[in-house]
Amino acid sequence: MKAVEIKKDVYWVGAIDYNVRNFHGYITPRGTTYNAYLVVDEKTALIDTVKSPFKEELLARIRSVMDPAELDYLIVNHVEMDHSGSSAAVMEAAPEAQVIATGKGMEFLHAHYHGSEEWDIKAVDKGDSLKLGKRSLQFIPSPMLHWPDTMFTYCPEERILFSNDGFGQHIATPQRFHDEVEDRDIIDEAKKYYANILLPFSSLVSKKLAELKDVPVDIVCPSHGVAFRRKEDIEQVVSAYSRWAAGESLDKAVIIYDTMYSSTEKMARAIEDGLIDGGVDTRFYNLRISDWSEIAKEVLDAKAIVVGSATLNNGPLPTVAGFLTYLKSLRPKGKIAAAFGSYGWGGGAVKVITEYLESTGIELVEEPIQTRFVPPEEVLSACWDMGARIAKKIKER
Repeated sequence: MKAVEIKKDVYWVGAIDYNVRNFHGYITPRGTTYNAYLVVDEKTALIDTVKSPFKEELLARIRSVMDPAELDYLIVNHVEMDHSGSSAAVMEAAPEAQVIATGKGMEFLHAHYHGSEEWDIKAVDKGDSLKLGKRSLQFIPSPMLHWPDTMFTYCPEERILFSNDGFGQHIATPQRFHDEVEDRDIIDEAKKYYANILLPFSSLVSKKLAELKDVPVDIVCPSHGVAFRRKEDIEQVVSAYSRWAAGESLDKAVIIYDTMYSSTEKMARAIEDGLIDGGVDTRFYNLRISDWSEIAKEVLDAKAIVVGSATLNNGPLPTVAGFLTYLKSLRPKGKIAAAFGSYGWGGGAVKVITEYLESTGIELVEEPIQTRFVPPEEVLSACWDMGARIAKKIKER
């Protein structure tokens, strides 16, 4: 296994995981990469590691460039196990290396790796840097993007930003740069990543983008997916982040539901017809068969969400309750919403959906629609009207 030189004496030494399909609840049909980078100068620095099962792949790629025992520094941008999982293996191979992390990073390393108390760990903060020779590394704490320990590392001489989870995408590919995989929609993957991982911290993303605005960058190297080196590619992903962080949205609605005996689905279809006839781009998801992380990607830039469920034991179906809990954790801003559903001898699903949406901070703009058992024509007509009214409100916003 060989390292990939991304710029002279700067190498990708990470690992490709073609088979991962679930990343702590985030469905990854395209797999992912765990990106680690080696900077070789008078002193050598490894920036991040890989998930533990891929430690031999990491070490083999380092060996294709140098003896791992000669590593001088291990930079830990983020302690989450997909990034730091091979730290113990690296330190075993290079016991004299110094570990560089934020103060929280040091705390988290000790909590994750028993025996790390023996490592030489230095905590860094904003403004700190490390001289390697012709090159240096500057450390940019980025707390809550997306853990308290997170930082970016910047090499000013090469104008490379090692952005950890910032600008990442879950995609497994042997190519290392966006311009090498133009047959795949990298920005769409970056959007899905943002929606499911960074969305709750959008205000912090905006501040970090402003902080980095005047930093000259030729290459952005995230810890998952491909890197960006063409000016237009860097501008595209940074512009997308700016829009997502600002909560900019499209004239789009997302219908999210589960059904028991098709009654709720009939209502959902009628609402969809009203939205589409009102000229609004509409996405339609049955939670029984749809990926939550894919739905979250569509919610990210939608103006409206419409949520429905059949009633089970005085509440929504478990798929709907689970998704609403997930949605609340993402804290989407600036959305409007409505609820609908069906019931038999006793209701409750619509009430619970409404309470969840209100607690998430989403503005409810329609009275909920309910039907007992199979919806009659007048209920389906009311659903169409709801969709049409929401379409009008979307266009007015």
